[in-house]
Amino acid sequence: MIVFREKKEAHAWVLQQRKAGKTIGLVPTMGALHAGHHSLVTHSQQECDATIATIFVNPTQFGPGEDLAKYPQTLEADLEGLRNLGTDAVFVPASPTAMYLPDHSTYVTPPIVASSWEGVVRPHHFRGVATIVLKLFHLLPATTAFFGQKDYQQSAVIRAMVEEFDLDIEIRVCPIVRDPDGLAMSSRNRYLTAPERSCALAIPRALQQAAEAFFAGERRAVVLESKMYEELARGPVDGVDYAVIADAQTLQRQIVIERPAVALIAARVGSTRLIDNHLLSPKNRD
Repeated sequence: MIVFREKKEAHAWVLQQRKAGKTIGLVPTMGALHAGHHSLVTHSQQECDATIATIFVNPTQFGPGEDLAKYPQTLEADLEGLRNLGTDAVFVPASPTAMYLPDHSTYVTPPIVASSWEGVVRPHHFRGVATIVLKLFHLLPATTAFFGQKDYQQSAVIRAMVEEFDLDIEIRVCPIVRDPDGLAMSSRNRYLTAPERSCALAIPRALQQAAEAFFAGERRAVVLESKMYEELARGPVDGVDYAVIADAQTLQRQIVIERPAVALIAARVGSTRLIDNHLLSPKNRD
């Protein structure tokens, strides 16, 4: 596995692979890798001839008071895990200034799908996400990029950006990977104490409550949302930013579900903020 620290070297490697006629999978991450990230690499390996992952804690997607300073950084373990998976290459920028010049002032205005939910709670988040992802797409011109469904709105933002900017890259959104207890894998799970983790399990339970009611025939969003809030209160979680039923494509809040929808939750357990979701359409019954 090749580890690149400089942009030019990583860029040249991807171009060399493309010139050789290979398809390239890109797996962008912020490190603190877990089985969810590893599944993205595996999906890339199944679909593409070569895979390059990135590890970069992007400062522009963190707002004031968020956890940038304490975001877990486990580079050696991350590289070992990627090496064991047979990843072809990893790009690890030497520092934030390797990606952003000191006087950096150009940002991507995110698409309309970014305006709700996470876009309200974290108003600068998607500007930072869209900017770093666009930079990576230019630096590492892969054929396909792989993202996880857990960050559902993020994947919708990236899909819209790719479509609206006519970018020559395919976006694959891969299923959520969960621990045996049902909690969606997240780098932030390591912040949870044992009692907090027990409370956090209310999040997947709440989504399951909504999904079971939906598949039993309930189509009124307010009923499904009430079930989620009730389960979160039983957890108990320490705060709920939102627990909503939204259109699966536009992420606009639904009143009566007539098209594929998604149940979205953002909740706080202790000082840790967690997000999760469940698609609501017949093909996603399980």
